[in-house]
Amino acid sequence: MYGDRVDSARENMEPLLTVENLQKRYERRGLSGAGKSTRVTALAGVSFVIYPKTTLALVGGSGSGKSTLARCVACLESPTSGSIRFGGNEITCFKEKQLRSVRPQIQVVFQGPASSLNPRLTVLDIVTEPLNVQRRLSKREKGERARELLDRVGLPLEKVLRRPDELSVGQKQRVAIARAMALNPKLLILDEALSALDCSIQAQVANLLLELQASPGFTYLFITHDFRMAVHLADEIAVMEQGQIVEFGKSERVFHSPKHFITRQLVNASMGMSVTARPPAAS
Repeated sequence: MYGDRVDSARENMEPLLTVENLQKRYERRGLSGAGKSTRVTALAGVSFVIYPKTTLALVGGSGSGKSTLARCVACLESPTSGSIRFGGNEITCFKEKQLRSVRPQIQVVFQGPASSLNPRLTVLDIVTEPLNVQRRLSKREKGERARELLDRVGLPLEKVLRRPDELSVGQKQRVAIARAMALNPKLLILDEALSALDCSIQAQVANLLLELQASPGFTYLFITHDFRMAVHLADEIAVMEQGQIVEFGKSERVFHSPKHFITRQLVNASMGMSVTARPPAAS
């Protein structure tokens, strides 16, 4: 079913996001600050496309480059080289003023909802904050928009005047999702957005994301280390290791017939199975 949806999108639409040969390098200095700097490669030539109303999952372990890639796509960091085309525009060459018009269209939901929500604001104020920053809608319209979004993500309306510390972890993440939706973005980046939740709440929020994608039809870049959740949510999966995509394909195929060792390792880990040793390099 998921693969059919991607194939249909490819027949009728242009990609929403096209990433080609993206590279990101950092200069890391010695502990004293006076030593010789070393170059660290976080992304080493990453390429993929995402079509409208589909989900691509980036799966990989810690340090594989997933979050660096997300920050580059969200225009929070500049890549060292390569191309990012969003909505038909090459955005890697955009100046800061141009990026201000792109960022509202690409919103991020982070891993820890507690740290991403202002503890001094009410839930209603948190969701209307992006509208205030962008100077959209009247005060009455902003309130109506926020309440509509909170209702869509399943937060009881009696919670709208509460502060984050009065909510459960799952409710906080629902607020974070509602805030990300406030500007009606074209792309939602979910950066380990479910990993801080327990299993039952994970399932509820994952199903919420699927419902939101069905209507009006969001596009997701879902970043995770959890292969089972990636298969549940995504049309396609890209497996990352050491800043590269080592395997790419439809979710069910990648999960059930993994070709790369790293993919098999991640699948086994998600199933609670023992992980075999890496095969020796060819001599």
